[in-house]
Amino acid sequence: MIQIGETTFDLSDPLVMGVIVAGVVTIIVLILLTMSVRRAGKSADAVQFVASQVGRLSQDVNALGQGQQQLAGNIRTVSDAQANAQVHVVQTMEARLAEVQAQMAERLADNALKSARSMSDMQERMKDTLTGSSEKTTKSLTELQERLATIDKAQTNIEKLSGDVLSLQDILSNKQRRGMFGEIQLTDIVSKALPADSYALQYTLSNGKRADCLVHLPNPPGPIVIDAKFPFEAYEALAAAESQQDQAIALRDLGNAVKKHIKDISERYIIEGETADGAIMFLPSEAVYAELHARLPEVVRLGFDARVWIVSPTTCMATLNTMRAILKDARMREQTGEIRKALRLLHRDVEIIGEKAGKLEVHLRQAGDDVSGVLTAATRAGKRADRLDNFDFEELAPEPEQNVVPLASPKS
Repeated sequence: MIQIGETTFDLSDPLVMGVIVAGVVTIIVLILLTMSVRRAGKSADAVQFVASQVGRLSQDVNALGQGQQQLAGNIRTVSDAQANAQVHVVQTMEARLAEVQAQMAERLADNALKSARSMSDMQERMKDTLTGSSEKTTKSLTELQERLATIDKAQTNIEKLSGDVLSLQDILSNKQRRGMFGEIQLTDIVSKALPADSYALQYTLSNGKRADCLVHLPNPPGPIVIDAKFPFEAYEALAAAESQQDQAIALRDLGNAVKKHIKDISERYIIEGETADGAIMFLPSEAVYAELHARLPEVVRLGFDARVWIVSPTTCMATLNTMRAILKDARMREQTGEIRKALRLLHRDVEIIGEKAGKLEVHLRQAGDDVSGVLTAATRAGKRADRLDNFDFEELAPEPEQNVVPLASPKS
């Protein structure tokens, strides 16, 4: 920096540097002129040389001045371009900043909208979740109440079943009630297997003995008695026996009890000329029936010999179904005459239908011939109408006689 008076010049400024260089050149020229004047007396060649050097120096100074002016113009151009560039950059930055601000505002708005939507969706999901949880809780409570009601009902059934078991024990412990239990079970099986008019319950025979059930089978074999027996005490003792000796004693007592029942049925319910030559003893227990066949086969054979057949609820149902087939066959034999009469009437009806069908065929054939004649006459009338419509007044040739089928009333 160089300060001259109140003016300050910057050495880095090209214009200042050009002025300084021009001043220095001028000073050098003055020095050379002074030296040239001092040495003027030396020779004319030296003066001429100095003059040429001065002229050349002047040209250089002029060229330097022009370069300085051109440099100053270039500096102004660069300064203007820099100023314009700065203005453009500032404008571009401002526009870019405004665009960035707009984008940021838009993104902030989108983020706010997305956040609002997310919050709304989250609230809906939470609401649905709470509603679903409430419904599931209500449903679970309802199912729990239903299950508790079912448990209460099952408990009531269990209590009722316990009462029934106690009642059954009371029934089985009493001989008279045990007999009623067997009769009720027999009545239920018979009522399901046979028609109501094919059996009689608590039927009194001619000897004054009352049978639990009498099945009215045709001769042979004739009416057959079914009596219910239940040797419960002997079987209970057999089931409770632990040692082999106790089992043998209980098994013997069971056999004796069944033998007594067989003898009673054979003597009371087999009456010659009134009932069949055999009877059925109904055991209302599959266990007792199985025990007899497994461990007391001689008792079963004794029943066969006495014509008393032992049955359980299952085998009784099979036996009654066989009896039902026998009753059905007997009733069909009784209705054979009626069936033959119905077949003769059916045959006569078929003959009448054949005669009526023949007469109907004759009527239909006659009606077909009449329809054919009508169609032929209609065709001929149509042709004549066409000729009249075309004003054909030429002499009409006589038409050949045609076989016209006369209309006739159907034969009766």
